[in-house]
Amino acid sequence: MSATTATAYRSPSDTDRIDRDRRQVRRWLGFVLFTLFVLVLVGGATRLTESGLSITEWKPIHGVVPPLTDVEWQEEFDLYKRIPQYQQVNKDMTVEEFKTIFWWEWAHRLIARSIGFVFAVPLAFFWLTGRIEKKLRWPLVGLLALGGFQGFIGWWMVSSGLAERVSVSQYRLATHLTIACLIFAWTAWLMRALSPHSDDAAPTDRSRRMAGIIACMAIFQIYLGALVAGLDAGLTYNTWPLMDGALVPGGLFVQQPWWINLFENPKTVQFVHRIGAYVLFALVVMHMIASLRAAPETTHARRALVLFGLVCLQATIGILTLIWQVPLGWALAHQGGALVVLGFAIAHWRGFYGEYPREIADD
Repeated sequence: MSATTATAYRSPSDTDRIDRDRRQVRRWLGFVLFTLFVLVLVGGATRLTESGLSITEWKPIHGVVPPLTDVEWQEEFDLYKRIPQYQQVNKDMTVEEFKTIFWWEWAHRLIARSIGFVFAVPLAFFWLTGRIEKKLRWPLVGLLALGGFQGFIGWWMVSSGLAERVSVSQYRLATHLTIACLIFAWTAWLMRALSPHSDDAAPTDRSRRMAGIIACMAIFQIYLGALVAGLDAGLTYNTWPLMDGALVPGGLFVQQPWWINLFENPKTVQFVHRIGAYVLFALVVMHMIASLRAAPETTHARRALVLFGLVCLQATIGILTLIWQVPLGWALAHQGGALVVLGFAIAHWRGFYGEYPREIADD
């Protein structure tokens, strides 16, 4: 029997059971989203405090237990002393100072490991008890696999700063954060697919496409922000709207070949990140105006308005973070705001597709 036919002949008890199961799965995915949000913020703090290279070995299992004695702390510190960051930047660091950066990185890794259990164990339970509909099974398995791959990418990123560099590669940092955002977005998409949807029609024929473009642009803007963080580009040119005294500063393409400036010139990377913010803002404004003009009473139009408000708030936080020379609290607020914008943009986009048709998991 097809899913459509099954829907037509489903009893009220079947519908109640599916709705109950979906609520449970949504709550689980919502908790996963929260832990991912916390993980990204702790990862941001790890980067901003220059703590990401404090643990120089990849121990997926044994690494759960931190140093417990003075001898173990000294052994961990001696490993850190071998890398360029200590030798060139932190040569005067004491064991007590080392503990501060160690705890940031250890917390980041612990949360990352915990998310594996937070996702895998409930997934197995919901699957074995028939609470997950067939259409969701492989997308959820794919999400779990991407999370495992992200663990490898995290170590690949850290390893770039253990031999020749005093910090991790901005390329690998951007890759690591972008994959984290893809996992976050995918989780939000699936959670939204199981939520009740409005029956309102799209305000215009282009509304759904524009919502998708905005969501993709939000991810790309986070990628650009990761390049800024990787190069410490936010610590320079701390004025707005002018940058180095001009709307379009000079010296953007001094390195050869020209395209390398987009990834390795701090001035160019910060400028491109600013341009990305302006483009995202313009897209959101156009989407909001088109939606309010065509169908102001629809849920889609109201969400476009909320999205505009979130982007405005995020832009304000970003400007203040830049002007105040990247204080830790404001920088983390900016990173958290980026995730909020992304999550809402994904939910807004998914809202144009309607709720997943209900099916009995064991059909």
